[in-house]
Amino acid sequence: MPADKRKKELLDLFQDLTSKTEIVEPMKKIHGSLRDRDAVGREIALIMREILDQGFFQTKLSPRQLATLVIAFNEGKNDTEIARELGNEKLAKTVARARVRIKLFRDSDFDMPFERSELTDLVDSGKTMNEISQTLGISSSSLREYRHVIAMDEDATLDPYLERIKDVIEDRDLSEQMTRGVTNDGLAEAIDVTEAEMIDIT
Repeated sequence: MPADKRKKELLDLFQDLTSKTEIVEPMKKIHGSLRDRDAVGREIALIMREILDQGFFQTKLSPRQLATLVIAFNEGKNDTEIARELGNEKLAKTVARARVRIKLFRDSDFDMPFERSELTDLVDSGKTMNEISQTLGISSSSLREYRHVIAMDEDATLDPYLERIKDVIEDRDLSEQMTRGVTNDGLAEAIDVTEAEMIDIT
């Protein structure tokens, strides 16, 4: 079927389904409203700058790099992949520590060879970190990482900022779902044609 004829049939179908010209503009708005990765990154970076300016934690990563970390984590990338996206695979440990600080936990973060209550009891007993690591049979570096995870999990300082970041991410996800809902129903070409006609008219 010639492309022009198919576009006309899709446009006719789209107009029959909507029955109202008023829906063209809302559909156009939805079709073109996807907040791209860069826009979302800028919003998150602004929140990250607030967090860093308040001195809540220190990191070698810039606000924009932290925003990239958040987005990449949300896309399912591991710490090494995130570090690679930041341009340096050697940043994997820095990424991991910053990720935990902003409560982007992985299941593996809590895969500890001891009960959390056991560590708490040992700390409360007054033992040094070296003594605790020996008692638990783990290295001092591993102990520090586990303590960091537990401390950040229990720390609510950043929660208001993290809720704002979560809202930005969820808004992006919702926008993507709405856009997919419009374009995956076979009317994408018709919508594009309608938008083009609207532009010609205006």
